[in-house]
Amino acid sequence: MAISFAPTAPEGNKDFAGAANIPKIARAIGVISGTSMDAVDVALLTTDGEGVITRGASLLHPYRAEQRAAIRSAMSDAMAAPTGRHRTPALRAAEAVVTEAHGDAIARFLAETGAEADIIGWHGQTVAHAPERRFTMQIGDAGALADRFGLPVVADFRSDDVAEGGEGAPLVPVYHRALVREAGLAEPALVINLGGVANVTFIDGDTLIAFDTGPASALIDDAMAEIGESLDEGGGVAASGRVDEAALAVLLDHPYFAEPAPKSLDRDAFSAVPVAHLPFADRIATLTRFSAEALGAAVRLLPRRPKTVIAAGGGTYNATMMRFIADAIGEEVGSADAAGFSSDFMEAEAFAYLAMRSLRGLPLTFPGTTGIAAPLTGGRLWMPTTAV
Repeated sequence: MAISFAPTAPEGNKDFAGAANIPKIARAIGVISGTSMDAVDVALLTTDGEGVITRGASLLHPYRAEQRAAIRSAMSDAMAAPTGRHRTPALRAAEAVVTEAHGDAIARFLAETGAEADIIGWHGQTVAHAPERRFTMQIGDAGALADRFGLPVVADFRSDDVAEGGEGAPLVPVYHRALVREAGLAEPALVINLGGVANVTFIDGDTLIAFDTGPASALIDDAMAEIGESLDEGGGVAASGRVDEAALAVLLDHPYFAEPAPKSLDRDAFSAVPVAHLPFADRIATLTRFSAEALGAAVRLLPRRPKTVIAAGGGTYNATMMRFIADAIGEEVGSADAAGFSSDFMEAEAFAYLAMRSLRGLPLTFPGTTGIAAPLTGGRLWMPTTAV
């Protein structure tokens, strides 16, 4: 039976005429839940969207199990949708869950920190990403969020890039560059993000290259869910297992790794079938090594070897993964926290930063980050229709 789709709520405004009262240097709340779908990250950044960056408070707000299940149950509908704006009943239900959960995360953040904000940069929840057919879908009702908090909301950051033939991901590289420059780190610098999917940003003078490298925690988390765990805490299970070289070779025999950058992935682009026959600890060890070797393959695509390597994201707490990554790329890997950044909230901060760039018409994506023909801005603005 065919799936029935209906268009979603109206799009936000692209000309940003209603944003005149937002200061040039603004207090922006960034909000995102990544492809691992474990929690909502919220962070405050005071920024002009260029070089002014003052990091503020942050908060992690976990999804409840039933919320995660509602989102996952709609993902097959998402991949079948004709455009990123179409919704089935399951997608509408998931969108309501995302809007409520992310709104609750912001409300809790404001209550617990006492922070004040001028604007919200909201990524929403990715449920499908297929740039090869110029398609991406992030769900969440930005208009409802704007009304709930009486604040302008910039959202829908990816669709313009995808519509113009770009990969639509990753979006954080321009923020990585700002952080590296602010900290005065030696270039070439490589920033690794370890979420459900791993991606890298290479910064070397005027050169900015970024792309997804392969899984980080997605396949590992899915396997751990089989025993009722959400992740391999500290990499302990991987450390107790043995890497199966034959299964690893099958995993790495994928055309994606030889494709030139920029390139991007859906969370479920890779299968764990090659390790399905292994004892559980060996499965986790092999999948962890796979994520690291995918990063090693990525470094071999870069024009120069990096002098500085910084890792951020949840994977930085997996000591086995971090050790495997250092082995795979042949460089010492520092953590974002040690560099004075945030391992946990860098992406949330980035969407605060991107919201301000969007308002000012500054580029979010670049030829070297998404394959777009020329630097391109993006995002849409939803203004509140009710007073708080």
